[in-house]
Parts: sequence; structure tokens; C-alpha cells
Amino acid sequence: MLKINIFILLFLNSFLLSAQILNNNEKNDKNHLVFELEVENGGILPQKGLKSTTYENAYYNGLNFKIGWKQRSKSDQYNQIYNYPIYGIGLYSSTFHTPIIGSPFALYGFVQTPISPKPGSKWSYDYRIGLGLSGNFEPYNEHENPLNVVIGSKNNVFIDLGLRAQYQISPHWKSGIGLAFHHFSNGALALPNKGVNLVPITLSVSYQLNTENKLNRDSILEPYSSKIHYDINYGVGLKQLRDDLDQRFLKTTLSLYASKHINYKWRMGGGFDIFYSSSGNDTEIAGDQSGKFSSKISGGPSFYIAHILNEQLILNGNIGYYIHNQRFNGEIRKYFLRAGARYYVYKNVNAGVSIKAHMGKADFIEWTVGYTFNK
Repeated sequence: MLKINIFILLFLNSFLLSAQILNNNEKNDKNHLVFELEVENGGILPQKGLKSTTYENAYYNGLNFKIGWKQRSKSDQYNQIYNYPIYGIGLYSSTFHTPIIGSPFALYGFVQTPISPKPGSKWSYDYRIGLGLSGNFEPYNEHENPLNVVIGSKNNVFIDLGLRAQYQISPHWKSGIGLAFHHFSNGALALPNKGVNLVPITLSVSYQLNTENKLNRDSILEPYSSKIHYDINYGVGLKQLRDDLDQRFLKTTLSLYASKHINYKWRMGGGFDIFYSSSGNDTEIAGDQSGKFSSKISGGPSFYIAHILNEQLILNGNIGYYIHNQRFNGEIRKYFLRAGARYYVYKNVNAGVSIKAHMGKADFIEWTVGYTFNK
């Protein structure tokens, strides 16, 4: 099942990027190819008490190679709204200088967005959001690797955020310095799953093939929709609940939301989430409560937010409150959080991936399909 999840995540990232590029090319608009090499240094955020075990003598170094396409199409007005961002694919490699954690690599898709660009200035600023899959961790093993108590799987989700300043050296070349945040997690698919968190300093150099960088702002923006958007989504995932049980239990989500644009980039609203946990049927997990409806079903209202990146891609988030929850299913707090991405694969139909969590502790990774009314 883990290999199937890996394939789906890579497919979604590749499809997202390919669809974005193909959509622009069909309109005969230029995409400006950009190559970038970035080195990272330091910034391990060890969990309490793990400096002398998992992270003993550890020091982080990372390397990113990225290929991106600067968007120029006028067919999607969000290119103009976001100052003509760069969509691309990145290949990441790293070392912690210790065999306990391993030397992870990652393949990911990203979007890099300029911040308030000023024509004629040699300085520019941007922020980056990336999502992909990592491999080559040395997971926890009771006998072979007992000191790694932060990650229990070789392959994990890779989340990448970045903020950077760049200086234009020549018409083709730029150098940059910035700060990144990386998070590695398997969403409790395999325990332990404390996750690996990094905040490294980054140094980069980028080369753009086409030197034309004039921002065209002559397009008149169409007003954003004043309608209420209604979303119905279904998600499914797996979760390991105890270290002494290898079994993974089915988790599903049914979500109903209503939201409205507050500006071009954001929709806000609310709704309701209903969760099903198959572990409520297991006597080792639920005890004498096993099989009861209340042991399997939980849920509650949630605040919903959507960050619109373009006509087809959104980032979604929730803050919810359980009216009913069960601690033995991993629902350890009354509040739950969700963050993810959705891509509209055909008209109002979307597919995506999200991570559900209770504060800093992951609940599970869910693969979602959904439909939006009044899109």
C-alpha cells in the first residue's frame, strides 16, 4: 500500500505541473525556462530529549536542483495576480552526517512566487511552496536502528517552504540567499512518526534562458465570483496506531463546506467533517467498545480556507472541533487540523492529498476526490 501511495503522490505532482505547462503552451505563450542550484546548511529542529540520541553528532547539508517555467500566459489571470510565478520540478539530496537518520533525497513539484517586483531593480524577492516524496531514510528498527525514534519509514512526504532575496548579476544570472523550512512525515502510516523538521539557510544561483522579464499588466482582471462555493470531498488513508501492532487501519473522511471569495487569492467559509476509523472494530484497540457506532464515527464543524494559486490548483486548510472523538483511534485532542492541495482534473472535479493532524502530531495522510458546485 505504501508503494501505491508513493506512486499516486508522484503522479499528482507530475500531472499538476504537466497540466499547468501544457495549458500555457496550447495558447502559444512563451514559458521562460529557469535552472537553479541551491545549497542548504544547518537548521535541525530536534524534538525534546533527542539531541543525545537520534540527532547526536548530526549536522544537516542539502542540495536542490530545480527546473522551472516562468508563466506568461494571459489565459489564466492568476499568472498576472501572482506576478507571473515559476512552476517547476525539483530534485533534492541531503545528508545528516550520521547513519541513524540516513541521507534522504526527494522529488517534488513547486511554485515560486515573486513578492512585489519592481521594474528595473536588481533585487527581487520570492516565496516558494513545494510538495513531493522523499526516500532513503534509515527508519527505526528495534534491533538494527533503535536510536532513530523520529521516523519509521524509508519513504516519506516532503513539504518545502522557502523565502528568498535574489540579486541580478547579469541578464541571465541571479544569486540568492534565503531561509527554508522542510518537514518529513509519513502521516502515521508507520511508527514512530515524530517527523523531521529543518530550517536551513539557503544559497542559490539561477540561470534564465530567456532574458525578457518585463511584467505585462495590460490585461483587465475579470471580477472574482460572488457566488457561494459548495464543496463535497471524500478522503481515504491508513494509520498505524501502536508500535507493537504492525496492522494499519482504514481512515476515511466525508467533508461538506461552503465558502466565498474575500479576494482573488482567498476563499473562506465553514462546514462539517465526518470521520470513520476501522480501528473501532478491533478489540486490541477499542477493547469492550469494539464494534460500537461511537467507536468508529467521529466529527465536528470546521473553519475552511482555500488559497487559490490558479484556475485549477488550490491549497486547502481546516481548523475543526470534534463534537465526538475517540482517543484510542488516535484522535488525541478536541481540535483537528488539515492542510493539503487539490487540482481540478476536469471542470468541477478535483483530486488531491492532505495531511490531517492534532496540533503537531499527524493523524493520517488522506487521498481525496471532490466536486465543487458554483465553481
